[in-house]
Amino acid sequence: MKKQEPCMISFVKDLPNICSLAGLLSALLGIYFSILGDFSYAMIGILWAVLFDWADGIIARKMKGRTDSQRAFGPQLDSLIDIVSFGVFPAVFLLSYGSFNPWFLPGAFLILAASVIRLSYFNVFGMVDGKTYKGLALDNNVIILAFFFLFEGYFNHRVFSVILYALLMVLLVFNLASIKTPKFIGKWFYILIAYTVIMTVLYLLHY
Repeated sequence: MKKQEPCMISFVKDLPNICSLAGLLSALLGIYFSILGDFSYAMIGILWAVLFDWADGIIARKMKGRTDSQRAFGPQLDSLIDIVSFGVFPAVFLLSYGSFNPWFLPGAFLILAASVIRLSYFNVFGMVDGKTYKGLALDNNVIILAFFFLFEGYFNHRVFSVILYALLMVLLVFNLASIKTPKFIGKWFYILIAYTVIMTVLYLLHY
């Protein structure tokens, strides 16, 4: 007899998935504020998306008694949310900061394309080892972007839009490169918490 499959909504009760969905909400808020042109709020949203993205894996590894279905479902959910957080968000952010000028469309497409290629590759081949990625992980892009964007006020908007465009193109090259980059684990999660809180305060003051 075929084993009965769990209902889809049952996975929402799994704590790591709740954390993943909180990250999705944060990314959605980041996209929303990007479209509105409230870029400081957009940065706050996406930084919390990164924090939730890191937290869901930590929670999943520490929880006991999870079923095989839950352990299989979680990474798929996380990967799909990563496309929104680290693919759709930076693409929309670039378009919005560039006032939706058609010249920014190729860059937005390349960001999305690089994101789905990298995530598809990771889903098939995984990490080089337990502590090493091939290429720069996508979440690093928005961590770098958030810090870089603090200096936006020192430049003319047009000039900074070109610099922003160039930065995101350089980052996607590193995302797809064959270089080895470390996975930030252990104490790095606490550093990320501090970074997220500090940057949130700075962006609230900046706004």
